[in-house]
Amino acid sequence: MRSSGHAAPAFVHLAAHPLRWRLLTELASSDYRVRELVERAGQPQNLVSYHLRLLRGGGLVTARRSSFDARDSYYHLDLERCAHALAHAGTALHPALGFDPAPPPSTKPPARRPAVLFACTGNSARSPIAEALLRHRTNSQVEVTSAGSHPKPRIHPGAVRALREHHGIDISRQSPRHLDTLADRRFDYVISLCDKVREVCPDFGDHPRLVHWSIPDPAAADGTDRTGYPAFVRTAAEIDTRIRYLLPQLALTPREVES
Repeated sequence: MRSSGHAAPAFVHLAAHPLRWRLLTELASSDYRVRELVERAGQPQNLVSYHLRLLRGGGLVTARRSSFDARDSYYHLDLERCAHALAHAGTALHPALGFDPAPPPSTKPPARRPAVLFACTGNSARSPIAEALLRHRTNSQVEVTSAGSHPKPRIHPGAVRALREHHGIDISRQSPRHLDTLADRRFDYVISLCDKVREVCPDFGDHPRLVHWSIPDPAAADGTDRTGYPAFVRTAAEIDTRIRYLLPQLALTPREVES
């Protein structure tokens, strides 16, 4: 997203359109399919698709085929790229308006300890990675757990290795669990990390905020150490980026009403 001379930065042109801004704000909170964005924006599908194409061309939005139904795609807002684009736009206006694009860690504790559930199908890679990274980044100030709709017998060795070698976290003693074991738990956020589990995730009541992160299963790239393990490293890195941008939202978790 480059600009020249005194022209407004490309991000300003893209974000200034009312429908594109609406799509950006929707995708800032969750990954969605086109038909879901059509419903949320209240605009015709051909118009939504056109503006999504422009956002993809500008590098702000990406799309991935759904692992649940390959005829569908999930759209994802690249928050990291948006942050850099916003920083560039500020600097283009005045050098003093530039800022660090990475959101600073929140030093203010939330009103109460938020409860977050990460879910994927096997609870052997994506969701335990997310659970471990969120716990690590918040120094256990968030009540976080993970589960799966069809849990595997054990945590995938690639997930264990990626967290240990790249994030200094050990989950080797953790075991996958079934979503049904959490039926009586209360959550503020239920975050699905695979397209299949999003379709079957149970209703936990109390109206948690439902968020979807459409992330491919790194185990699908399993093979040799050369081809399989890097997929787990990439997955952990993507989840870590998403978690960094989740932290400011968790800090806003409202205080529970005193009974």
